[in-house]
Amino acid sequence: MKDRVAALRAELERQGVDGFIVPRNDEHFGEWVPASAERLAWLTGFTGSAGMAIVLTDRASIYIDGRYTLQVVDQVDTGIFETRHVTEEPATAWLKEALGKGAKLGFDPWLHTEAGIRRMETAAKAAGAELAPLAKNPVDAIWIDRPAPPTEPVVPHDLRFAGKPHGEKLADLGESLGAHGLDATVLTLPESIAWLLNIRGSDVPRTPLPLGFAIVHADATVDLYMAATKLSDETRVHLGDDVRIHEPDTLLAGLDGLKDRKVLVDQTTAVAAVTTRLREAGAELFMGDDPTALPKARKNEVEVAGTRSAHVRDGAAVSKFLAWIDAHDPGSLDEMTASDRLEQFRREDNLLRDLSFDTISGAGPNGAIVHYRVTGETNRPLGPGELFLVDSGGQYLDGTTDITRTVAIGEPTPEMRDRFTRVLKGHIALATARFPKGTTGSQLDTLARLPLWQAGLDFDHGTGHGVGSYLSVHEGPQRISKIPNSVALEPGMIVSNEPGYYKTGEYGIRIENLVCVREAEAADGERPTLEFETLTQAPIDLRLVDLDLLNGDEKAWLNAYHEGVREKLRPLVGDAAGWLEAATRPV
Repeated sequence: MKDRVAALRAELERQGVDGFIVPRNDEHFGEWVPASAERLAWLTGFTGSAGMAIVLTDRASIYIDGRYTLQVVDQVDTGIFETRHVTEEPATAWLKEALGKGAKLGFDPWLHTEAGIRRMETAAKAAGAELAPLAKNPVDAIWIDRPAPPTEPVVPHDLRFAGKPHGEKLADLGESLGAHGLDATVLTLPESIAWLLNIRGSDVPRTPLPLGFAIVHADATVDLYMAATKLSDETRVHLGDDVRIHEPDTLLAGLDGLKDRKVLVDQTTAVAAVTTRLREAGAELFMGDDPTALPKARKNEVEVAGTRSAHVRDGAAVSKFLAWIDAHDPGSLDEMTASDRLEQFRREDNLLRDLSFDTISGAGPNGAIVHYRVTGETNRPLGPGELFLVDSGGQYLDGTTDITRTVAIGEPTPEMRDRFTRVLKGHIALATARFPKGTTGSQLDTLARLPLWQAGLDFDHGTGHGVGSYLSVHEGPQRISKIPNSVALEPGMIVSNEPGYYKTGEYGIRIENLVCVREAEAADGERPTLEFETLTQAPIDLRLVDLDLLNGDEKAWLNAYHEGVREKLRPLVGDAAGWLEAATRPV
């Protein structure tokens, strides 16, 4: 790490700047990046899914959120990098102090949005310094063995899973652009392109994305900037004549062709290299939201039916895994063994293409680390008297799953049962909520927290995130969180329901099911009303439930949920059928 930082400083001197910003994201601003874009990990050793580093001639800092405060210390040389919390100790504050007067801070315009650059620019000016866009990324210049960009095949996503032909999606988008007086939109998020064109790929881990850019015109034609070697004859036929293929390195020339056009770009993810070029080309820029985000979030009937089926099969795999755990003595299994066995159960399904994220397999105190990833150094046994938290999911052709179960290994303590039951009460409150059309997730968030709040407890993550259809396991724009969100929940949206509780150094608890928004059944009120359909099908550990804390309605929900799980999974779990009967017994 020290040698790499020294090499970077030498390259910065060659390029005539006094520092450089190294974000974790790539030019698409997605959650997952290919190996060729893992610049932050290569330079610092930090492998979290979000972060940023700044390297100056004599100082360096790295910025992480609360999920990674422990991980960053384990992975990064703190003698080189000052570790700072991204919101409590922001980079802008550090730059005002660390940048010298007259200094030039370099950045790669392909890795930052205009808004992000403006924030850094304000801080630099306050220090008497300036920001400098660099034509060549200095990390790439010194990364001698940098992996090649991915060239994995792009394949059509079958209509029996997608539910709507991409031609109809393009027609809808073109009509919407025209209705708003727009000539085109530039799509920079690969999941938007994948959904719109009904294609999938494998350019990044855990999410079936083909990396590329697209210009969608109001006449429903598309200029797709994606390596031709990734597109088979079958995929080209699928895309049709209205989708013109271009090599990625010709994107800037394509943007030049939008002179005098009214062009929509996503203000949160479009990088400065794109927006700056559009302005220079003479396009009239409209900074708004990705126009595919809401249509993608509203799953159609085929997608909802597919994800129901995927969740039943996924629930069978998880149930067989939980039965396997219970068949072993406390202390005889460890986190890695458990994680590997769960993946094996999932891979028995011929529609599985990958996991939807790296499994979180945390025993005892490791379960209290919200985004824990087991390694050879941290791997610990599932010990007696401990809780085991496992958060996992699969990428099936007909749906994406994400489920967390917390399991008692041996006899749980009264405190564990109290905390688990409070989490369960919050989970049930959200699962059974009925709410008027127009309600946002942030308006529902309190339901999942109230039983914990009543005991002076809480959890420091969101209650729910959107989920794609054989796409990203984290999908917007909807979410359930304390953070204000103006996006209303709509029928067809899939979101997680995952309250938790974490006692640092001892244990973690989370109960996560995916739910789908639907119109409320037998609603006879004055206003249109919505509710949730629970998709996830797997037992909740009854050994951790304190029945004295549940009221009659909560017990009825738990029994009804387990009855549904039992009936759906019994034909699929084989030798685990006896375990399933006991695990879903009425309370």
